[in-house]
Amino acid sequence: MARLFGTDGVRGEANIDLTPELAYRLGRSATILFGEDTPHQPVILIGRDTRISGQMFESALAAGICSAGGKALIVGVIPTPAIAYLTKKLKAQAGIVISASHNPFQDNGIKFFGGNGYKLPDEVEDKLEEHVHEIEAGKHLFRPTGDKIGTVEYRHDLVQDYINFVTGTADDSFNGLKVVLDCANGAAYESMPTVLKRLGANVIVTNAKPNGVNINAGCGSMHLDTLQKAVLEHKADFGIAHDGDADRCLCVDEKGNIIDGDRILVMCALEMMKNGRLKDNTVVSTVMANIGFHQAIKAAGGHVEVTKVGDRYVLENMLEHGYNLGGEQSGHIIFSEFSTTGDGLITGIQVLCSIKRSGKKASELSELMTSYPQLLVNVRVATKDGWEENGAICKAIASGNDELGESGRILVRPSGTESLIRVMAEGADQEQLDVICHRIAGIVKEEQG
Repeated sequence: MARLFGTDGVRGEANIDLTPELAYRLGRSATILFGEDTPHQPVILIGRDTRISGQMFESALAAGICSAGGKALIVGVIPTPAIAYLTKKLKAQAGIVISASHNPFQDNGIKFFGGNGYKLPDEVEDKLEEHVHEIEAGKHLFRPTGDKIGTVEYRHDLVQDYINFVTGTADDSFNGLKVVLDCANGAAYESMPTVLKRLGANVIVTNAKPNGVNINAGCGSMHLDTLQKAVLEHKADFGIAHDGDADRCLCVDEKGNIIDGDRILVMCALEMMKNGRLKDNTVVSTVMANIGFHQAIKAAGGHVEVTKVGDRYVLENMLEHGYNLGGEQSGHIIFSEFSTTGDGLITGIQVLCSIKRSGKKASELSELMTSYPQLLVNVRVATKDGWEENGAICKAIASGNDELGESGRILVRPSGTESLIRVMAEGADQEQLDVICHRIAGIVKEEQG
């Protein structure tokens, strides 16, 4: 049986792969699991993004929680990192986020945070999944009755606690800065404009009118061209784009150039190093980080720790060694002194703080890193299994690496959330990358269906 949990919770097309029946079982299972060592009624927070299916899953999860005697604290539309923060602050037993992040509106997902505000480790997800299957098979039939039945409480006011928290992470005002903000018609549409305005920025807010089906639609961090145009049109100093659940952000400088996660890390790391705030002068990133990122950090006297792809692996390394800055090229950035997970709002605020402290323009800080050309091809496949042992694919990868030599590399990996195998080539010659990358992608398609 395939594992229920992927790299970031349970995902699928709403009402097809991910059903309200499954959501009910997940809510019930979570209450049973996280309520085991709780002498009082277990409390579980539920937050969601703006997808049309969100309310359906919210209700199903709440029903599952109540059926096991728990208390469902429904926060409403709110960024993913806010649930991590509030779960820990309120000393709840767990937090649940209903979101499929950057995916289109017809998809949705359910992911969990423990009472400590961190995403669940694999072994806890396995226990949760075990309970789900047991409920499906007719076990865990005990149901509380009378006054032991669970309750639901609606607390959208808690978003203000999170807004206050994010605002407090800034060590300067943004007076004099004009910022274009793209909310992706997603979970940040209420909170991030409020934070930026409180900090004194002149904010032009775009894509902040969600209707249930327009989340990530031609906007947000997956479609930066609209933000680039808006920054130039408004002659703004900076642009910020979130994804659907706002656990990440990408940015645009005053010239309309994209600032990806690698550049965000460089901008923040170098400022933190100057102020003695970067632990061991070390940044944690993944194998996807650009060669130019490594060169920029090294040139400044810093060090890069490299992990597998996934913000959970970045965080594991940070916690193990006590590092306080890490992230991914995709814009999942973790400032561990503030947050237990990637937080797109805090990321945007910290980049703006770096710009303010430096007294320089965003483009000047971004240009401290020179990017090597990278080409990423997503190959939709019938199966992601077995490609690592496939002789034809391995031979194609080895051949590509030989052609690139020491000035480049090939990275092939399966998507954690979709039926895709990603082929990435990096090097000095864009035309060479195009030939090599598409050649390997074609062989992957032939071999994997």
